[in-house]
Amino acid sequence: MIRDITLGQYFPGDSWIHRLDPRTKIIATFAYIIALFLVMDLWGFAIAAIALAIVIKISGVPLKFIIRGLKPIFLIIIFTFTINMFMISGDVLWEWGFLHITRQGLRTAIFMAVRLILLIIGSSLLTLTTKPIALTDGIEYLLSPLKKIGVPAHELAMMMTIALRFIPTLLEETDKIMKAQMARGADFESGNLIKRAKSLIPLLVPLFISAFRIAQDLAMAMEARCYREGSQRTRMNAMRFSKRDIAAMLLMILFMVIIIVEAHIL
Repeated sequence: MIRDITLGQYFPGDSWIHRLDPRTKIIATFAYIIALFLVMDLWGFAIAAIALAIVIKISGVPLKFIIRGLKPIFLIIIFTFTINMFMISGDVLWEWGFLHITRQGLRTAIFMAVRLILLIIGSSLLTLTTKPIALTDGIEYLLSPLKKIGVPAHELAMMMTIALRFIPTLLEETDKIMKAQMARGADFESGNLIKRAKSLIPLLVPLFISAFRIAQDLAMAMEARCYREGSQRTRMNAMRFSKRDIAAMLLMILFMVIIIVEAHIL
C-alpha cells in the first residue's frame, strides 16, 4: 500500500507535456479542477475523462502507474460514495429500516466518486510531469503579484514544493521501517481494518525521528549553499513561454468553453 502512493513523484520523460512551462501546467491543472466542479452530468464527465486520457497518452506516463496511485485513497472514495448514496433524500429505490437509497443520492454518489478520481489523476499529472525545481519556480512566479501586499511568495512556493518532494522520501522511509519491524516479527497485514491501523502505531516514533533527521540534513544543505530567504535569487534557466505553451493554453480555453456550454445546455 505504501509503495502505491505516487503523489509528489516525478516520472522522467521528454514528452510534449513534460516540456511545457510549469506555469502553463499549474494554470491548466487549476482550470481542469474548476471544470470538474462545473460538470453536473455524464456527458460533461465523459468530455473531462476523454481530455484527461488524451493528456495521459501524450505525456507518456504509464496508465498503470497513474491508477496505482488511486489505491491508497480507495477507502476515501468508497466512504464518499456511501455517504452521498445514503444521506440524500429523494425518490426511494431501496429501503431497509432507517437506511434508504434514492435516485438522487445514487446519482450524486456516482458523480462525486468520478469527480474525485478525475481530480486526483489530473492533479498527479502535474507532479509526474514537472521537476520539483521547475514546480517551485512556477508557483513562485504565479504568487509574485502577492509580494506587493507582503506575502512571501518564494517561501510559500519553497514550502509547498518541499512538502510534495518529500512525500515519496517519507514513504520510502516508512517502507524500510515496516520491513525492519516485520523481520523482527511484526504483523501489519493480518486482522481487520482496526487491528491493522493499531499495528501501524509503532511506526510513528521511528518515522518522526527519521523525518526530523531528513529535515535537519536539508536545512544544513541549504545553509551550506548560502540559501537566504527573501533574497533576489537568479535562475540558471529562465522560464519562457513557447509556442507549445500558447497552443496548450488555447486548448485549455477551448476545453473550458466546451464544459461551460455543455453545463448550461444540458
